[in-house]
Amino acid sequence: MDLPVDEWRSYLLQKWSLLPKSAQVTISTAETLSEIFLHSSLFLRSEDEKFLKRLSQGYSVGKDPKAPCFYREEGNKKFQEKNYSGAAVLYSKGVSHSRPNTEDISLCYANRSAALFHLGQYETCLNDIIRALMHGYPERLQPKLMLRKAECLVTLGRLKEASQTVSDLESNFTVKPTPTASPFQILQKNLCILKMKIQEKENLPEIFPTALAKDSEDMDLREENEHISSASSSVRLCTDPLKGRYLIATKDIIPGELLVKEDAFVSVLNPGEMPPPHQGLESRWDTRVTLGDLYCHRCLKHTLAMVPCHGCSYAKYCSQECMQQAWELYHSVECSLGELLLTLGVFCHVALRLTLLARFEDVDKVLRRICDEINNKDMHLSESKTLVKTFNYNQGKSEEIGKTVETQIPGCNLKGKYENNYNAVFNLLPHTENHSPEHKFLCALSISALCRQLEAASLPALTTGLKAAVTPELHADWNIWAVAMLRHLLQLQCNAQAITAIQHTGSKESIITDSRQVRLATGIFPVVSLLNHSCSPNTSVSFTGTIATIRAAQQIRKGQEILHCYGPHESHMSVAERQQKLRSQYFFDCCCPACHCEEPRTAVGPRWEAFHCNNCGTLLQGDDVLSCGNRACPESISRNHLVSRVQQLQQQVGVAWKLLRNGKLEQAIPLLLRCREDAESFLSAEHAVVGEIEDNLARAYAALGDWQKSASHLQRSLQVVEARHGPSSVEMGHELFKLAQVLFNGFAVPEALDAIQKAEDVLLIHSDPQSDEIQELQKMRSCLLDLPPIPRGSQKDSGP
Repeated sequence: MDLPVDEWRSYLLQKWSLLPKSAQVTISTAETLSEIFLHSSLFLRSEDEKFLKRLSQGYSVGKDPKAPCFYREEGNKKFQEKNYSGAAVLYSKGVSHSRPNTEDISLCYANRSAALFHLGQYETCLNDIIRALMHGYPERLQPKLMLRKAECLVTLGRLKEASQTVSDLESNFTVKPTPTASPFQILQKNLCILKMKIQEKENLPEIFPTALAKDSEDMDLREENEHISSASSSVRLCTDPLKGRYLIATKDIIPGELLVKEDAFVSVLNPGEMPPPHQGLESRWDTRVTLGDLYCHRCLKHTLAMVPCHGCSYAKYCSQECMQQAWELYHSVECSLGELLLTLGVFCHVALRLTLLARFEDVDKVLRRICDEINNKDMHLSESKTLVKTFNYNQGKSEEIGKTVETQIPGCNLKGKYENNYNAVFNLLPHTENHSPEHKFLCALSISALCRQLEAASLPALTTGLKAAVTPELHADWNIWAVAMLRHLLQLQCNAQAITAIQHTGSKESIITDSRQVRLATGIFPVVSLLNHSCSPNTSVSFTGTIATIRAAQQIRKGQEILHCYGPHESHMSVAERQQKLRSQYFFDCCCPACHCEEPRTAVGPRWEAFHCNNCGTLLQGDDVLSCGNRACPESISRNHLVSRVQQLQQQVGVAWKLLRNGKLEQAIPLLLRCREDAESFLSAEHAVVGEIEDNLARAYAALGDWQKSASHLQRSLQVVEARHGPSSVEMGHELFKLAQVLFNGFAVPEALDAIQKAEDVLLIHSDPQSDEIQELQKMRSCLLDLPPIPRGSQKDSGP
């Protein structure tokens, strides 16, 4: 959630509406951020802070001493059901509420190690075993834990360590009389089996695993740009009075070429859909899985084995190292403010973290810049002067129209280099004049409330002193940084980047699994922010953790501008929808070729939303009443009636999908086939619902092992994806990947190899060669090429 919770927003907007007209005018006409902050913060009363505190208490991030036992018991239930991933997440929730060096945390770590062992995550399992012992795991339970440790070591081939662990266990049994109870008898039996495994492995000739030859080319920039950090030498930074800063190609660029690979200067994990405020015990102990339960709060790495912050139950990390780095950089300040930051939203959190990281750069320089802003001075006087050529761009062709000129590019250092640092972030435009007065008031009071909490918590100021001249009203350190935070908060509407990830749903034990793109975090990428928007961009963006990768999605000629899509893409929205979205969020009217050349879609609409005539199959046209495009056909029908039919059809498809997820194929398939017959009677062949039905049928037949039928339905689904997103889109790449998997499982060798090549060609435009999908495609190809010829008649009965 980017902005504060609804209750706080409504509260402040009502407060704004009740302000005296003169106060509204003063804030509305304020020209500088410092004036906006000063005039707005005067209206923050103690009752406002009390209201905000009550709201924040509903999102408590404290450690509840009773929660570990609850989550451990819930995890045990999942474990009994053999849902080991679900169990691991619940044990992690128990860990996050436990205090260090307690039995609670040791038991949660030990139980999680068992779940990880069953998931085959042996190294991670060993780490949890070490953690359990380090935090005082009960001695009476240690033999079972040590046996698990030995089993992991054997599986990993670390036989000396495994033998030593077994020897220690045997010594323990010798020193202490072994009970005759059944659990200990089972333990000794398993120990004997393990010893035999070790002996067998020791007698085998040592085989060194050969690492897969990974082509690291393109993992990093071939030649990093001398003037732009994290960018390739294929691009150049330019500036224009109307367009601002932008990037152009310095040479012809081929599709898939890596142009920018930048780590986020700041990223904050998206908490996802906020649960309702805690009202009682049951709601406080929520068993739902959130992004914060699956991804490291610092590096965004996916993990089931979280290491918690010692001070709060919210912040979780993939390792002790990430936890320590986060604490040193920012979390030592944020930890006690967790519930307030969840209430104020991700943008406020990012704004705070940006100012905290500014401490580790040239603080005096940063403060001077803020003071320039406060005193309304020209902030660009000290910027570097860079030589730039001006070009005239017309339909992709560039023509030099001016001589080389000396211009100032904000964000560059004294040597003319644009870097991923706080200086570059500070120079991103806040568009202060474009934001509504109500929004600026909301942001200013939220920042003011946050800074008062920072002061009340007796946290150290961001700097020990300030020698620069500032206005008397802003002499306090926190007020100075509040202006910086307000600047960042306003910047984020146009410059925040949604960091996404492919999330797989459904456990490995499920018949059907699914994957979808989720918004994982919000980040600031100074170099990525240099790219201007196009509704039909020539680049694509992907993410690996906190790293953004920009690749050419098509051929880009020398002199052309490098363009990125801010969200409104021509394949998703009409011109009117895109223009409205860009105007309201980014404050500009788009004049890209897609918007300039695209014809209105009122006659028929996009094919993925179109209806066809039930009599002759021709597409229907019109607004409220649709008529057949075939003049000889008198058919006409109400749009509302057709929309109602689509909604009913979608409900039936949803029911079928639930049946499919639960493995009830004998019910799901007939229902989907009826949905398909209904859809064919009034929807275009490229309608999105048709694609959804075909995709679900493909999954159903794949679950039955009928690969031929599955592939047939996937190919029809591909037609819908191509019509909506284009033949080279990342969506097309994912669909081709699924088709390649199905054909591979059916041993349809020529067809599978063809699908593998097509999927690889598309996905390499959008993702790294080392991505999971590319690696899987390469493994499938290698396997198929090593197979002996298979008689065509045997393919139908082949299984995975």
